[in-house]
Amino acid sequence: MKPLQASSGDLNADRRADFAEMLLASGEPAQAAELLLGALELAPQWAAGWFRLGEMQEAAGLPDQAAEAWAMALKLEPADRLGAALKLQLIGKAPAAAAPPSAFVETLFDHYADSFEDSLVRKLGYGLPDFLRQAIGRARPGRFRLALDLGCGTGLVGERLRPFVDRLEGYDISAGMLRKAKAKGIYDRLAKVDLQHFSHTGDRADLVVAADVFIYVGALERIVGAVAGMLAEGGIFAFSLETLAGGGDFALLPSRRYAHSEAYARRVLCANGLAVLSLESTIIRHDRHDPVEGLVIVAGFPLQLPR
Repeated sequence: MKPLQASSGDLNADRRADFAEMLLASGEPAQAAELLLGALELAPQWAAGWFRLGEMQEAAGLPDQAAEAWAMALKLEPADRLGAALKLQLIGKAPAAAAPPSAFVETLFDHYADSFEDSLVRKLGYGLPDFLRQAIGRARPGRFRLALDLGCGTGLVGERLRPFVDRLEGYDISAGMLRKAKAKGIYDRLAKVDLQHFSHTGDRADLVVAADVFIYVGALERIVGAVAGMLAEGGIFAFSLETLAGGGDFALLPSRRYAHSEAYARRVLCANGLAVLSLESTIIRHDRHDPVEGLVIVAGFPLQLPR
């Protein structure tokens, strides 16, 4: 797959695009969109330009035109590293999907790898790793033989797990994140995987963790089923969800993250033989200074059920 073009490749088109960004920043989205559309006449194959045009048209209150721009971006870049399909879903111009494009999630985290920890911890008040660590300790005190950190990112959760884990393995879709995690020297194994298709063929783990991961997964049936197959007898599965307000199982939010309901999480766990050992509400991060409510769930196989 060729690199995603941040530039149109045409100097005049780039100049018009820069001016369009200035107009948007000054509160003139309709004028910005008009100017960027002119730039795209000079560079019609620029997928990122079409995607940005859709955002400007959306800001200008022109959803039908935005949908056309995002459809063009998707046509030019079918892997959808920009997440155009998610934008179309959010404005009702495409059917709801059970999962985001994998290329979008990979590109998103590769882009933020260098600034991820500073942004998340210092600016967004991210306390989930500590909260999750405490929940695990309450559910099962002591050491773990093998822990799998799904969506390990730069290793924020791994740093908390390492002191009481004999072997720690981390898995993530982003090569950039994995490089950051490797530099910390806390993992015994790191591997690049897409959790939408992940399976573990090694020893069964007595701890599986997925912190702030399922917001980029959507439907949970497959991944929870896979985790159930990874867990050793007596093992536990600790994860977080962004709380879905209102009814339904899960939904794509304007942030292009997924929120899930407690009832849905319980149902999927139960369908895979897992029982909820603890469930706590918490603020998992802040988004534009607003608290984001979530759930921290620890689950395991009921002791009375033989495996």
